[in-house]
Amino acid sequence: MDLGLQGKVAIIAASSKGLGRATATCLAREGALVTINGRDAERLALTAAAIREETGGDVIEVVNDLAHPDSAQELIEETVRQRGGLDALVCNAGGPPPGTFASFPEDEPWLDAINLNLMSALRMSRAAIPHLKARGGGSITNIVSISVKQPIPNLVLSNTARTAVIGLARSLALEFAEQNIRVNNICPGSILTDRIRLISQAEADRTGEDLDAIIAREAAAIPMGRHGTPEEFGQVVTFFASPAASYVTGVTVQVDGGTYKGLL
Repeated sequence: MDLGLQGKVAIIAASSKGLGRATATCLAREGALVTINGRDAERLALTAAAIREETGGDVIEVVNDLAHPDSAQELIEETVRQRGGLDALVCNAGGPPPGTFASFPEDEPWLDAINLNLMSALRMSRAAIPHLKARGGGSITNIVSISVKQPIPNLVLSNTARTAVIGLARSLALEFAEQNIRVNNICPGSILTDRIRLISQAEADRTGEDLDAIIAREAAAIPMGRHGTPEEFGQVVTFFASPAASYVTGVTVQVDGGTYKGLL
């Protein structure tokens, strides 16, 4: 199936590793002109080189920290300066630290989580929408978490901040549908990335259980009996970001091996 991405300009935020990197690789493989982003210049350069080698794709790098208010605008504008326009934006950000409500008694970690997850998506969307309009439409795809549908124990910051992204996305989908700008959310479940290992390590530290045993137990609890791979996730994001999904907007879809048990 041709996803219609050949020559399309796509930005993938927080893409030096993990789900962002996998998504950037999948988009590049489909012929998109990809911008990757991250805070670590050396890691980002290595990622760009790896994607070019693996896909033969055209990749540029923008080094900045999306927790800073001006970085979203810089990311969008630098891409448009080099590419001449924008067709697809994938909003992504690292997750807040694990913990319970009682473990975060001060405002600062809550505000940090909101800034990292909600405000980065808001700022990127605000900067991107004029350029998507100029192209006659395009897509914004938010990488969130299954926690927006089914809160995850010991991840209260993520459960709170990422759910706000869904409200933003649904509002933008309604507001900009007439301009042919689609806004969707993709929710990873247990995709085996550094983030999953970090969360499992926190559980191991808290309980004294072996890390590998925790990861194996979590995999066994997934209906498909295994963790997902970053590439499996990236392929789903790539479809929703592409013109092949041209009549899909305002949806929140989980990629979780059947973990979510709800009806909606």
